[in-house]
Amino acid sequence: MKKLVLVFTAFSLFACKNETANDPSKPDETSSDSLIDIDAITETISPDETINFTLEEANKLAELPLACVGTQYPNKLSQTLDNAEAIGEPKELHPAFYGCFDWHSSVHGHWSMVALLKKFPNLEKADEIRQKLEQSLSAENIKAEVAYFKRPQENSYERTYGWAWLLKLAEELKTWNDPLAKKLDENLQPLTDLIVSRYLEFLPKLKYPIRVGEHTNTAFGLGFAYDYAVTTEHVELKELISKRAKDFYLKDDDCPISWEPGGYDFLSPCLEEVDIMRRIMPKNAFFLWIDDFMPALTNRDFSIEVGEVSDRSDGKLVHLDGLNFSRAWVFYGLANDYPEQFGHLRSLADSHLAYSFPNLVGDSYEGGHWLGTFAIYALSQDKR
Repeated sequence: MKKLVLVFTAFSLFACKNETANDPSKPDETSSDSLIDIDAITETISPDETINFTLEEANKLAELPLACVGTQYPNKLSQTLDNAEAIGEPKELHPAFYGCFDWHSSVHGHWSMVALLKKFPNLEKADEIRQKLEQSLSAENIKAEVAYFKRPQENSYERTYGWAWLLKLAEELKTWNDPLAKKLDENLQPLTDLIVSRYLEFLPKLKYPIRVGEHTNTAFGLGFAYDYAVTTEHVELKELISKRAKDFYLKDDDCPISWEPGGYDFLSPCLEEVDIMRRIMPKNAFFLWIDDFMPALTNRDFSIEVGEVSDRSDGKLVHLDGLNFSRAWVFYGLANDYPEQFGHLRSLADSHLAYSFPNLVGDSYEGGHWLGTFAIYALSQDKR
């Protein structure tokens, strides 16, 4: 690590659900949006095939968030009760983000609709998506979401996975040149500001990073928040994330990628760390860090097997489909930034994406309520 420290001196540097409901495949009887035309979406894809992000695929993927953002049950509230009066129906507690089984999945379901409509304005159900976004992200609904976050027992609510996706949704709205986006962004801003303040308050107090393959992974939470800070030129948030990422990860060596995946992983602890360090470090310093942390990534013959799911009706085991998508977006990110050094990782990203893409719908609500978002984000990171 001495060589890395010297370089830094020279540069003056520094997806979901946890448990299964009794009948998770049963749609909310009050919602007509919970039915998916599975035959129109599922198809057989070769593991060696590249998934093209076309309007046709976008139309299929749009069915997933449309099917869940208005589906109230089953629902996992992850609520801390201060008193009996704190109990309420999901739609009462979270009028903007009550669907898709849990709060964070609803947030990134809304991100999915925005991202798809932004990239493909001629979506078949563009009007329906616009109506749902305007209905969910009203100023009144966001005011209620802010009030929930300000409850005395909810200071750590959705920390930091849901926080990260909220900022990713805000970033997507801010970079979408559409009158509706401007309106929705203005409505969302009070919650966006609250989440930013939560990051600024929490990160200085986090003494050790959380290195897991699920929601609380610190590197993932830093990555999306950093993107938001860069896009919005939020200097304080950007500098704090950069500092904390260096504090947490700069001295790390020899990440044990062979230990992955864990049985419930939808994020790779090693690769999420790579993803945040790729963002914050200059080129030469990043290469030196990689040489210590995970040198095998630069090998042209580097390979890692996809995560295999044995039971897609099990909400925890289906996480491994999400792992394949999140690995893919890390590999694409490296190949985009440094094609000469990491261009070979595109084919590995392709194989991970192709393995899990056919499983987005058709098995159960366990994956359908969140995996589409991971697939969309992975596809969006392929810049070829």
